[in-house]
Amino acid sequence: MLYLMIACQALLAGVFVIALAGKVRGRAALDEYVASIVALGMFPRARSVAAAYAVLGAEAVVILALVLPYTLLLGFAAATALLIVLTVGISVALRRGRHTPCRCFGASVTPLGRTHVVRNLVLTAIGCVGLAAGAAVGGTGPAAHPAGVALALAAAAVGVLIVVRLDDLMGLFTTSGSPH
Repeated sequence: MLYLMIACQALLAGVFVIALAGKVRGRAALDEYVASIVALGMFPRARSVAAAYAVLGAEAVVILALVLPYTLLLGFAAATALLIVLTVGISVALRRGRHTPCRCFGASVTPLGRTHVVRNLVLTAIGCVGLAAGAAVGGTGPAAHPAGVALALAAAAVGVLIVVRLDDLMGLFTTSGSPH
């Protein structure tokens, strides 16, 4: 359970670090991200801008909570909660016919679609598994063997790469070039 917890922790932390970094890497990236949230039409413009910045703040809190050993369980819970909120938001936007570009990791121009909902549901499940594994090992857990940690981190790195590049991977397997 310890290595499962470590893999879930590293995967979620990696995904959120790349997501946050992609959105704040420059003024243009931040503006494009905020504009994509406004374009979803979930709220009036001012509330949408506030929601965009709230997501950035929540991502930062999730990252900190996941990397600090005494807040790891809180980190899993916060990541899971944020992913649920984002999944619901994407689902509602899709039902309203909104297919704005996914700026989840900054630069993508792929419109939001079912793939993004499924991706977030898988990440939510990983958050739940991490929370359960963390609770089973007592949060910070016993001492880990370096080889086990290395394997868990390698698996997490592959998972992060798949999640972050999912739009590109889906594009390889669709005939229309659109993963939706």
